[in-house]
Amino acid sequence: MTRTVDDLRNEIRREVGRHERVESTAFTKEALAAICETVNYDVDTSDFPSKPQMRAGIRWKVGLEDDDDPSGTGRPFRKAELESIATALRTE
Repeated sequence: MTRTVDDLRNEIRREVGRHERVESTAFTKEALAAICETVNYDVDTSDFPSKPQMRAGIRWKVGLEDDDDPSGTGRPFRKAELESIATALRTE
């Protein structure tokens, strides 16, 4: 059975110690920071970077981008990206 975007987001949340969400929502800054920490992308948790910066860092650390430049990918994660992130977190 194919997993939905919501299923993938909740799997990622579980992997980084965050709570699952019943409703469909994008990641909060806190959840993105937890993912960053798990994939070893350094963020200052006392002053979070922007969501696009954290998403770019996560994409970079799991091998989806060549660097952590947020200028080209300010959008939320797409399903294929969520699948790659979930796979990377399972191997951490």
